[in-house]
Amino acid sequence: MRAALDRDPRLVLAVGSLEQHGPHLPLGTNVRIADHVAGAVAARLGVLKAPAFTYGVTGGRGAFTGAAGLRRKTLHRAVNELLAHWEDDGVREFLIVTAHRYEPHLEALLMALTGDATTSVYDLYQVDVSDVLEGDPELEHAGELETSVMLHLAPDLVRRDRIREFAPTGPALRRYIRGRVPTPPTGRGGHVGHPERATAEKGARVVARWIDALVEAAGANRGTGSG
Repeated sequence: MRAALDRDPRLVLAVGSLEQHGPHLPLGTNVRIADHVAGAVAARLGVLKAPAFTYGVTGGRGAFTGAAGLRRKTLHRAVNELLAHWEDDGVREFLIVTAHRYEPHLEALLMALTGDATTSVYDLYQVDVSDVLEGDPELEHAGELETSVMLHLAPDLVRRDRIREFAPTGPALRRYIRGRVPTPPTGRGGHVGHPERATAEKGARVVARWIDALVEAAGANRGTGSG
């Protein structure tokens, strides 16, 4: 590790979440996506990658069996402590990758503090991939976008026989999509959108877009602490 940091003092960290993704995708979908992209970005940049931090801020306690998360202040403190340890080891720039757009989760990461090192937070869902998809990814959770990505990354974990459309409208959907409430509208098992439109080919294109965008941003933002 010392030799790698002497060569390039950057470290990539994926921060996931353990939340519901309907009856067809695993609870760890956000972790798998973020960790895969973080690994690919680290390889492209030639820098170190830390093991993924599995848990994030999810809320909605008890709404879905198996889903588990942290409070915003808990995630903030945990990430701060990890970054402090690695900064003592010589890391001078942190690249945090997440695939979970719940506002309190992102706020906890964006508030991460270091002594002298810079920290950039990259939310994969801020990268525009709308041209790859039939629907609007902003109006889905475990829909066409995430199901396509999982069909590409881990097709054996996608339960195709349980894929169902669930596309409600109205205030409940808008509040959820904007990240102001942690759980999807009631009526289905934890997903929103059109997962039946998903294909592995779309997923491969999305993942490649994400990796290219983060590699480019990491170069443009180097030393600025923006993400």
